[in-house]
Parts: sequence; structure tokens; C-alpha cells
Amino acid sequence: MGTLRDRRPRRLKNDINVVPYIDVMLVLLVIFMVTAPMITPGQIELPSVGTASEVPVTPLEVQIDEHGALSMRLRDSGASFRPVDKGNLVPEVQAMATADTPVVISADGKVPYESVMQVMDQLRAGGITRLGLLVNQTATGQTR
Repeated sequence: MGTLRDRRPRRLKNDINVVPYIDVMLVLLVIFMVTAPMITPGQIELPSVGTASEVPVTPLEVQIDEHGALSMRLRDSGASFRPVDKGNLVPEVQAMATADTPVVISADGKVPYESVMQVMDQLRAGGITRLGLLVNQTATGQTR
């Protein structure tokens, strides 16, 4: 038997053994190739503002002008706005709207967003659930 002096010292190996990694990658590739055809992609079609359908019920419009004054009307042809006090907004809307009547809020561009949210919160607290914001549809040539 040889002594410890007869053995050569081991040299450090500075290579990495990549064979196990290649095996793992090939197994994952096979798994993905088998499961990919079984997955059915879900498709969601979101409506856009320009292609939204007409509202079947005539909505009630609450308008906020640049000074913060409120007025309301039914969005029928020829209907005019009538002024409403902020304290009487909810009873007035409840008197004109049914449970199915949507209420839209339109505001001047100079009105702070906080004022619009206060009106929206006031209507929600009063039990009005079908609320929305009126958008300016310039793409179709209609404005408010």
C-alpha cells in the first residue's frame, strides 16, 4: 500500500456539470409541450365608450356647472335643466327616478374632481345605486 506521500494532491475542478440541468430542462419542455394544447384560452371582450349601446331607460342627468351649482333633467329631447339645491338633491332625484332609472353626473371641465365625488357619494348614501359619469363622445360627433 502506498503512503499519503505517494498520492497526488487533487486539483480543483473549475467546471460545472450541466448534464443534470439539461435533463431537468428537457423534462420541463416535455411537460409544457403536452399541457399547452389542453389549455383553452379565455377571451374577454370589454366594451369601449365609442361602441357602447344605447341606454334602454331614459337616464336622469345631474349637471354641475363651473361654479358648483347643481341642476337636473331627464335626458329626453327638449327637456331643460332646473336648478337644485345641494341639500335637496337626493329627495329631488328620488322623486324623479325609479329603481331602474340610471343617474348620470355631468360636470364642467373646470369643476374639481372632489366636487363630483361629493355629489356621487351624496347620491349613493341616499340609496341611488345606478350611478355613472357622462362622457364627452367627440369620436361620434356627439357632445353631451
